[in-house]
Amino acid sequence: MDTELINRQIGNKIKDLRLQKGLTQQELADRTELTKGYISQLEHGSVAPSVITLLDLIECLGSNPADFFKESQTEQVVFDEKGFFEKIDEGGSSIQWIVPTAQKNLMEPLLVDLKPYRSLSVDDPHEGEEFGYVISGRIRIHLGENVYIAKAGESFYFASDKTHYIENPYARSARFIWVSTPPSF
Repeated sequence: MDTELINRQIGNKIKDLRLQKGLTQQELADRTELTKGYISQLEHGSVAPSVITLLDLIECLGSNPADFFKESQTEQVVFDEKGFFEKIDEGGSSIQWIVPTAQKNLMEPLLVDLKPYRSLSVDDPHEGEEFGYVISGRIRIHLGENVYIAKAGESFYFASDKTHYIENPYARSARFIWVSTPPSF
């Protein structure tokens, strides 16, 4: 591997850690008994620190060598249909979990195709919130004692602290994105 590239990678990691800690270059320099100019050159990849200096910097930034040099896993940002999980009920309505790893996240986005005269399961009150956007058709949102209608191009949002469910009492299928927090699957 190219020495300049390694210097830039080390400099970028030091800068990222410094910014995460809310430190200025001068504050880091003071803590490590280095100069602000040296910290700046280091962050730009212009100089290579000695092993002792690098270990000091890593420690002052609240890290350790194992974590500092660990290769970061690139987080998956884009998902396609191949990774979706789909559940189809006996009436042909489908729910697709469109972010396969959502159970470890704060939100759970679903793509729902609700066939005519069908409804989704009733959800008991729980912690969290629900959001949806109707792509096509119309739906009824039952929230406690209230009923709301949302049609294509409209969105809905509510706290999940009341019994709730969604139905399609109409003759045409409804398709909508539904996001809940926290994930329930």
